[in-house]
Amino acid sequence: MEFRLDLIETKVEFFEAASLKALEEDIGKAIEVNKALMLDVHAVSHQAVFDPRSEKMRYSAVVHFKLKK
Repeated sequence: MEFRLDLIETKVEFFEAASLKALEEDIGKAIEVNKALMLDVHAVSHQAVFDPRSEKMRYSAVVHFKLKK
């Protein structure tokens, strides 16, 4: 039996929320989880759009995590 550990070198996560504060909280939780995997934030991209159906703003973000060096 072979036991092998591979490190995750890069990871991309997507987030969406109804408020900017909720989006920030979700990203903060993901950062803490990924610290345990030895991943740091490499880049963040965010966007806000108006949802005509709900007549409210929707916030989204993409966070790219990379292995700590």
